[in-house]
Amino acid sequence: MTAPPVLSVRGLRKSFGAMTAVAGVDLDVEAGEIVCIIGPSGCGKSTFLRCINYLERPDEGTVRIAGDYIGREPAAAGGTRLQSARQLDRMRPRVGLVFQQFHLWPHLSALENVARAPIRLRGVDRSEAEAQARALLARFGLAAKAGRMPADLSGGEKQRVAIARALAMKPELMLFDEPTSALDPEVVGDVLRLMKELAEEGMTMVVVTHELGFARKVADRIVFFDAGRIAEMGPPDELIDRPRSERLRLFLSHFQ
Repeated sequence: MTAPPVLSVRGLRKSFGAMTAVAGVDLDVEAGEIVCIIGPSGCGKSTFLRCINYLERPDEGTVRIAGDYIGREPAAAGGTRLQSARQLDRMRPRVGLVFQQFHLWPHLSALENVARAPIRLRGVDRSEAEAQARALLARFGLAAKAGRMPADLSGGEKQRVAIARALAMKPELMLFDEPTSALDPEVVGDVLRLMKELAEEGMTMVVVTHELGFARKVADRIVFFDAGRIAEMGPPDELIDRPRSERLRLFLSHFQ
């Protein structure tokens, strides 16, 4: 029996008042696949990611993680119904999300930022969670920073801690929302190399990015978002080198 996609999105819609941010998106991502999402500012890319794990509640549509619904599921009488908070809390750890602005807990050390969620959400013993957190921080070159508070870390260090925190929950899917946009140019490469390592290890990833060079090297597919919709999608070389639409050609021209 064929395994279901790690991510399956159908008919996802989200509006803010009169503004439609996501306008009926369908997308499947298979195990181990890397999908990079590109597009102009305000086209719905970040909202789409936040709807996947219900940090934003979609108005319509369904999301499944390895076949299991998250947030909204079919109802017995037809249509759909929202899951309970308890159901949603059980599903969310299966999806890691790394934000543009890090969103570390400012009152916790780097070590505590990484260890806290496994302790609280998965019931992992503190000593085990801290050992895992130290191993992740060491892997990302942050062993000496374990006791530092976020205010004492550089932007690149904060983002690496944020990635370690997401990985500590052992997610099936990792979402990255412009993970290098808030970083100084000299540290962007460090974070991109770390993400490339995760891709090479088979982590399933959806990455909103403006780093076309990274997308070309790492992605199995690139998705071009425009006005809340998937306007084009395909292998990196095909989409970047041979765009079909004038809209995508215009967007790519800004990177030349």
